Amino acid sequence: MRTYLIRGVLALFVVLAVSAPAAAQSVIRGKVIDQAGKPIEGATVTIEATESNRKAEVKTNRNGEFMQIGLPSGGYNVTAVKDNMKAVLPAKISQGSPVELAFQLGPTSALTPEQIKQQAAMAGLAKEAIDAMRAGRDDEAIVKFNEIVLKVPTCSDCYYNLGVAYSKKMQYAEAEGAFQKTIELAPGNGDAYTGLANVYNAQKKFDLAATASAKAAELSSAGGGGGAEASYNQGVIMWNAGKYAEAKDQFEAAVKADPAMAMAHYQLGMANLNLGQIPQARSAFEGYLKADPSGPKAAEVQTFLKQLPQ
Repeated sequence: MRTYLIRGVLALFVVLAVSAPAAAQSVIRGKVIDQAGKPIEGATVTIEATESNRKAEVKTNRNGEFMQIGLPSGGYNVTAVKDNMKAVLPAKISQGSPVELAFQLGPTSALTPEQIKQQAAMAGLAKEAIDAMRAGRDDEAIVKFNEIVLKVPTCSDCYYNLGVAYSKKMQYAEAEGAFQKTIELAPGNGDAYTGLANVYNAQKKFDLAATASAKAAELSSAGGGGGAEASYNQGVIMWNAGKYAEAKDQFEAAVKADPAMAMAHYQLGMANLNLGQIPQARSAFEGYLKADPSGPKAAEVQTFLKQLPQ
């Protein structure tokens, strides 16, 4: 579920973030923010196909978010407009693979030709860094993101991506510093708190992990999201700390927020087992199979269901 972010490189940049689809339909969604990182409400987002006359238009909500579903696969140009600010970004849509766009609008007309050139160079470097992360070349990505933050020290998403890359390499001190810097620059970034929670959890610093995960859940809820991932992560932290009742509460919250999150069903079943709540465990395991019938835990879950009393 990890999403690579990059919004803060000068005026704007975009990353296409592909996550596990909840249904077999195309979804394009995203967020429009200003140069201070605040959401822009009421921005007009126009989605135009490059190879047909298909066109859709939506408005951003109070959180600066927009979403359009049911678009045919293909190439699109997506335009975000608010007052005298405008940006156009490309998108490649395929069925069942949601696409996320991140716009940062600002008065780019005030930029000098040299600033525009520098902006283009940073955007290109950011794209190379993201491509390296997606290809698993984390060392290369780390070098490139560190190069960016030397020139653009306010790029909170660059620090977030550094945290992700360092975490993958189990360089937890560096990852913690990068996520903390992200939070310093963008206090409302729930993903950074989730990353921080994972870093602490990996080091068995469960109290710190629980605090960070709770903050991630709080921010997700305040932003209008269901907080499924934040609740799930907090449940894992509680589970690792042997707090099964608290873990169960978090897994239940994750399942409620996202019924398609198979692993939340699985962990809820395991928590129920540890609490001796057999009927609830059966129900949770059945939920796992419904969400992901051929998932990595399917064989184990089927064995549980055969052994557990009706």
